[in-house]
Amino acid sequence: MSQMPAAIRRGLSNYVGFEGRASRPEYWWWVLTMVLVQVMAQIIDRAVVAPALGFDAFTDEAGTPLSLILYLGLLLPSIAVSIRRLHDTGRSGWWLLIGLIPIVGALVLLYFYVQPSEEGDNAYGAPDPLD
Repeated sequence: MSQMPAAIRRGLSNYVGFEGRASRPEYWWWVLTMVLVQVMAQIIDRAVVAPALGFDAFTDEAGTPLSLILYLGLLLPSIAVSIRRLHDTGRSGWWLLIGLIPIVGALVLLYFYVQPSEEGDNAYGAPDPLD
């Protein structure tokens, strides 16, 4: 659990850093945090923002402006962490584009993301210190 803050700090400090490597713990702590942040933003949108805009709470008519802003702000660091995770397994970041293929692409990426890190230095740098 102590790796979570370090993984989040590293993800945000490398906001658009596509170079280097990200270990499995860094990647999965980042994913978990992003899911939790988005869930909280959705709840705040539905419970607080919607009534402030004059809509009933928890209705779809109000939209989710806070969640949208948060999603757009965290899109680039999420892509960067994903690319660094692919680098950690010895793959090019261009493999991220395979995710554009419905279902199969997501499954292939999931397989890549759960793979262990390459031992020692690889073409993308030294191993991640969180590993």
